[in-house]
Amino acid sequence: MNSKKLPTFTAAALLLSSSLLWGGEKIANVQVSNASEEARHEEAITVPLQGLGVPKETWETGVFEVYTNDVRYPSQTIDSDGDGFKDSILFFASMEGNEALDFTLRQKHKGSDVPVSAKRTQADLSIRVDGEWVEGKRAGDKERGDWQYMGGKWADVSSLKVPEKHSDHADYIRYEGIGIESDKVGYRFYLDWRNGFDIFGKTDPGMALKKTGLDGFESYHHMQDWGMDILKVGPSLGIGGYGFWDGEKVLRVSDWSGIKAKVLENGHLQSSIKISYKDWEFDGKKSDLDAVLSMQAGSRLVRVQLNTSEDVSGICTGLVKHEGTERLAGEIDNITGEAWTYIATWGPQSLDGGNLGMAILFQKRDRSKITEDELNEVVVLRSTDRNYEYYFLAAWDKEPNGITTKEAFEAYLQEEVNKLTIPSRTRESNRLGDKSKSYPMSSLDALGWSKKLADTQLKLLGDHLVRGGFDQDIGNHARWSYTTGLMCKAYIDLGTATGDDKYTNQGFKIIDSYINDQGEIATYNLESYNIDQINSGKMVLHMYEETGLEKFKIAANQLRQQLRDHPRTSEGGFWHKKIYPYQLWLDGVYMGMPFLAEWELIFNDGKGIKEAVHEFELVRKYCRDPETGLYYHAWDEKAQQGWADPETGLSKYFWGRGFGWYCMAIVDMLDIVPESQPELRQVLLDLVPEVADALLGVQDPNSGVWWQILDAPERAGNYLESSASSMFIYFLAKAINGGHLEGEKYRQATQNAFDGLIREFVEVDAEGNVRISKMCRVAGLGYGRDGSWHYYMSEPVVTDDPKGAGPFILAGMEVSKLLK
Repeated sequence: MNSKKLPTFTAAALLLSSSLLWGGEKIANVQVSNASEEARHEEAITVPLQGLGVPKETWETGVFEVYTNDVRYPSQTIDSDGDGFKDSILFFASMEGNEALDFTLRQKHKGSDVPVSAKRTQADLSIRVDGEWVEGKRAGDKERGDWQYMGGKWADVSSLKVPEKHSDHADYIRYEGIGIESDKVGYRFYLDWRNGFDIFGKTDPGMALKKTGLDGFESYHHMQDWGMDILKVGPSLGIGGYGFWDGEKVLRVSDWSGIKAKVLENGHLQSSIKISYKDWEFDGKKSDLDAVLSMQAGSRLVRVQLNTSEDVSGICTGLVKHEGTERLAGEIDNITGEAWTYIATWGPQSLDGGNLGMAILFQKRDRSKITEDELNEVVVLRSTDRNYEYYFLAAWDKEPNGITTKEAFEAYLQEEVNKLTIPSRTRESNRLGDKSKSYPMSSLDALGWSKKLADTQLKLLGDHLVRGGFDQDIGNHARWSYTTGLMCKAYIDLGTATGDDKYTNQGFKIIDSYINDQGEIATYNLESYNIDQINSGKMVLHMYEETGLEKFKIAANQLRQQLRDHPRTSEGGFWHKKIYPYQLWLDGVYMGMPFLAEWELIFNDGKGIKEAVHEFELVRKYCRDPETGLYYHAWDEKAQQGWADPETGLSKYFWGRGFGWYCMAIVDMLDIVPESQPELRQVLLDLVPEVADALLGVQDPNSGVWWQILDAPERAGNYLESSASSMFIYFLAKAINGGHLEGEKYRQATQNAFDGLIREFVEVDAEGNVRISKMCRVAGLGYGRDGSWHYYMSEPVVTDDPKGAGPFILAGMEVSKLLK
């Protein structure tokens, strides 16, 4: 990747020499990489302050500056999650395809900020003051009240509790609501029973809201020097409004006991507002509702974050339907649940008679239903712990250099969903983190990092994996899954290594919470024949051997019964799931085979261990690439799946974590298969150097770690990935420790990899919390996951996912043994 080119700037940006401003203290370096082959202009880059080691008490008051080379770049400290507190640095980068740019972040603790760009976003709320409410004068809906505010003058306010006397056309709130705009477009949100969302089309990029509605309601319905109101909302949601879907129609947010509006941010690069509804009544139910809406410079999009006080099934959003328009829709069937898509309309639906495009953007996983009623195109949303998120946008053909055709609008929408689905990658290094790390790592260092991450997990996440807890990984209440057992193994092994019972107790607590006195496993479903569900059984066996409690034996026997009845390939390979017929995945070897082998050892004198070892042989036979020694993610015996090569049945790529599961399974099995079965042990022993050499062949020479797709480091979107790197380190260190892998090259590669793991992925905050970043949340095949390059790049990159945290803790312990 080219990391030398200076970023481009908009004409509005005022670039100042660093010699004028570099009084700030350097806190971090950030490299931004375009994850696309296509150029991206002014892509928003958001860097969380948490990962930069900046004390929280300075987040609100500190001035954060962004530089590239000797030039200060426009930036803003923002509230990215809508909770009312600043938490991230926002700036923009323009890059060619697959280009990387380097930035330096600095912080000033004293003095005022120096603006480095024109104001490009605005939040606006204005009311009349020094007048009086008069009854019987209003020209609006008489059923909603009959008060009008007479006299007085306009005054900007930062927050407002809407008076009970206020309703539509009361002349109390300028342009009847709160507004937000960028240099592209503006929107207003009615603060009355209509709750419609309207569009202010702009013919000039300057800020317009402060000039709007000063002389009443009529003027902005006609062309002004800045543009005009361009949407007829009527009794609909307008553009992107929210409501409740009762099964037949949308119920707007119209009945409530109180409504408040607040300007959260009014910045030059991002502005945001909050609207809160007390006791919203709908369909015989009641809930409070908070809505945070934000816009960024250069963008038409409004991000909407909703939160309800009660569980509400039926929250929806939509677009007003107008005659003569065409309904558009993005891909929905052949994309992953994490990918973004859209519904949209295009046509002569602007009040000036021109063409107007409107769209709702949402993640596939958040869509419950796409439907319509008489007034609206509708998306019914699915919540994550009573939270909802989507975007809406408008594109008017009168904008300067605007979008004027349906084809251009569709191309623009696809570009926007691509940016949301695969945002640019960032790599950060910060001063605090650098000070806390020393290289090469020692034995004490390695164990120390495992403890620090586990301590942070316990402190910040606590019982999130205990039954009834909220599992952030799946965005729902915790359930029996493979990550349950993975984290429990990490905790229990760490307790053994350190002698600290708090880790062991947490591991036991998690597993025990799912198994009742009758040995029934809560949330487990045998009949789904999902091999992922078997992994936690390893810890059930461990708890049985530790406690002797019959309930753990009963639970383990249920899991063993699943494997007896589990559907197989013609040669006896376990299908990954019942819904994934004839498919062997690398993941499944780790999920099922160590449990199978250990159950046979404990309860059946090891007679069935051969069956578990056979799975390794089949996966090697069908998934291994003879040239590189790497393993493809999966194989379809029937070669019928959309992701499968029609000749070989193989998936297309060497996915890092998939291979990582397989590698960990090899060395874990060598702990189980007894010396009394040397033929079976030899199958596994032969795999160790073969797999190790394949790993060393694709180990990144600069960082020491590994890539998301192992053999394509220079391809756009690929990134150094922490969960796979942790798994490979665990495999190498444990193989060396067990005497299964000999040679200085392996020892040095492991040391380099662990040093790189800490350098690249470990974040240390000002409170001493440790996090592991840059991990793929999940990757699979089928059901919209087509196994393409775009797919593997589209899965979200997250921090502290248990699929990375668990292997990191385990890797640190094995490296600690290695370095003693």
